[in-house]
Amino acid sequence: MRSNGSTRITDSFPTDAELLSRARSGDHAAFRLLVNRYEPIVASTVQGMLGRGSEAEDVGQETFIRFYHALDSFREDSTLKTYLTRIAINLSLNELKRRKKKQVRFTGIETLEERDFATSGNRVIDENERKHLVRKAIDRLDPKHKAVVVLRMLNGYSTKETADLLNLPQGTVLSRLSRGMKSLEQLLKPYIANDEKTGTTSATSFAL
Repeated sequence: MRSNGSTRITDSFPTDAELLSRARSGDHAAFRLLVNRYEPIVASTVQGMLGRGSEAEDVGQETFIRFYHALDSFREDSTLKTYLTRIAINLSLNELKRRKKKQVRFTGIETLEERDFATSGNRVIDENERKHLVRKAIDRLDPKHKAVVVLRMLNGYSTKETADLLNLPQGTVLSRLSRGMKSLEQLLKPYIANDEKTGTTSATSFAL
């Protein structure tokens, strides 16, 4: 049972297990350290799925709220990074379902708005524009493909780790990744065709 008090964290770099033990005893400072430690990972996952904005912020906060309420039941049979990423992905997928109900669903794979790929001759698109185009393209992916692309290509998880996070067979992860990258290739095709100067020839090299 948790108390309302907290103790000073004196260790230079306490382990997750030590912080979890203290947080379960009501040490708010320990829980805050865990939040600070994993906030970048959660933010990267949520923003990869939802983009930047209030919805992503809400999902990020909800991830840690759920983690707090699950402190006593977390069995530590997976790493805390995996546990929090799984919560963030599931909440993000739920948010995408809510979005889908509010929006007109596009069928098939469409190219991005012409203005997103507006170019002037052989103008080289800078890094900020590149990130914007990738973000717009990822937003158009089917949620099940998007989850795999975000985890594998943006967050750097292995195929096995991605399979564990999504509770899928590795073969399904590989299939969804392939389909997701092919969709990105088609969505980014207008830029790729105009970006020969940089040597970019695929969505993979462009996105990374």
